[in-house]
Amino acid sequence: MRVLTSLLLAVPVALGLGVGAASANPPTPAPQMIEDFTMQPETRWRFFTDGVMGGISTGELMMITGDGPPHARMTGHVSTANRGGFIQMRHDLDAPPPAGTQGLRLIVRGNNQRYFAHLRTKGTLLPWQYYQAPFEVTESWQEVQLPFSAFKPSGRMLRAVPDSQALTSVAVVAYGRDHEAEVEVREVGFY
Repeated sequence: MRVLTSLLLAVPVALGLGVGAASANPPTPAPQMIEDFTMQPETRWRFFTDGVMGGISTGELMMITGDGPPHARMTGHVSTANRGGFIQMRHDLDAPPPAGTQGLRLIVRGNNQRYFAHLRTKGTLLPWQYYQAPFEVTESWQEVQLPFSAFKPSGRMLRAVPDSQALTSVAVVAYGRDHEAEVEVREVGFY
């Protein structure tokens, strides 16, 4: 019996696990999906243009089914005239991500251009306040992981890094320059 007990204790040590390793290094939480565009996504996503502040950008948000996996397609013309320059699709969160979450995860494709993810928190009270991180799209679906540290505040009155436990919305945005936008989003979540 003593030999069996010694063997059972030696196996975890030989594998580099050590006694009590499970409690010392908790498993990394699985990614949290907040949207896969399968169950009436049009009820959760809103489309905005800079027209809300006098800009002249135009576009539309379509929910696509039957062309591969369900996804959202945002297209339009972004114009910086009249102090404008954006179109966006936004999702209000029901709850903040779990504690320990490190960033935003997207599955996207598009027209080989740069787009942005915007986060709003309980501290972004004014319409022009947000946290922004850029990402590039290609014509193929790809996963993009944006750590919260990559998000920059829109002004000096905000924290340097968004507080994940205070998140209230996530947006995908075509922003800041005159261009034709086409970005598709298949999944949105946190990691």
